[in-house]
Amino acid sequence: MHYLISATLAVLLVVEYSILESESRGWLVALSVVGGIALLFTRDFPFVAPLVAASAIAGSLFLAPAQDVQDTSAPFLIVILFLPWCLGTYNERNRAIVGVIAIECVGFVANIRFGAPVFDYFWIGGFIALSWATGFILSRRSEHAREMAERARRLQREQVEAADRAVAEERQRIARELHDVIAHSVSVMTVQAGAVRRLLLPEQQKERQALETVEATGRQALTEMRRLVGLLREQGAMPEFSPQPGLGTIDSLLERMREAGLPVELQVEGTPQELPPGVDLAAYRVVQEALTNALKYAGPAQAWVTVCWGDDELQLEIANDGSGGGGESGSGHGLEGMRERVLLYGGEIESGRRDGGGYVVRARLPVVQT
Repeated sequence: MHYLISATLAVLLVVEYSILESESRGWLVALSVVGGIALLFTRDFPFVAPLVAASAIAGSLFLAPAQDVQDTSAPFLIVILFLPWCLGTYNERNRAIVGVIAIECVGFVANIRFGAPVFDYFWIGGFIALSWATGFILSRRSEHAREMAERARRLQREQVEAADRAVAEERQRIARELHDVIAHSVSVMTVQAGAVRRLLLPEQQKERQALETVEATGRQALTEMRRLVGLLREQGAMPEFSPQPGLGTIDSLLERMREAGLPVELQVEGTPQELPPGVDLAAYRVVQEALTNALKYAGPAQAWVTVCWGDDELQLEIANDGSGGGGESGSGHGLEGMRERVLLYGGEIESGRRDGGGYVVRARLPVVQT
């Protein structure tokens, strides 16, 4: 659209000066061509091109008789009003101000050249200032809108990247903890196999060989797991061959939360049963993460933990009545970490605002792993 307007004004200016019956028509045509070409580049060279066009017009005022120039005042005035709009629209503030001052000077010279009273210039000067201000204000609003849109896109990209990093970190944490669970189980199996082997009678050679194979395989598995965990742990950290926490240690977790300032109550429904180590750890981490978020972001609050044991699934509900989110506040990725753990074992998790105020996290985990 800008180029169409510029081209139209350029053609209009050249044509008007070309058909002018004047001895100075050659100069006017030459200057109009220079001004017209400059008009075509007012967007590509937003500071220089308008000033070149204004200079060409100013030159025509002095190289041609005032009456000749006055006969072409219509295209001349249109261009004079178009140039400050270009300066205000496409330049940063300092250049835009310098440019409009130069255009005002051209307009003032034109007013004198036409022999009009000085007071009359306030009208054209006002129109020049209005044209410049219109371009300047509208372009700044458009620029602000573009900046806000770009900021929103950048923030969205950063959030996606942060979420991806949080998921990757949580998966590494899960892998490290599962390593510890499995390593502990393999260690126990290896030790028990060795204990049984030592109880065998001398004539039980086949059984002894089988248990020796189990021991050797267990030790080899532990060695390979040490190599594997080296890819997941920080450099220099050694794997911990100790049982990870589970629902059996939830009382100590709740006590730590109470000491940290979050009153929390526990309700257990159904008959507790032994869980696979990974599921037990996942359930514990869900409760821990939900209470930690409540402690950090829910503000002054009361929390409730409900553990419901079913025949084939375990249901967890962690609720609080705080004013903050208590679930997705802060980094915004606490729920993602819990979801990774729950989905790993074929479970489901949801979170949201609690009826009556606060926040609630609900999770379901299968008790029997297939």
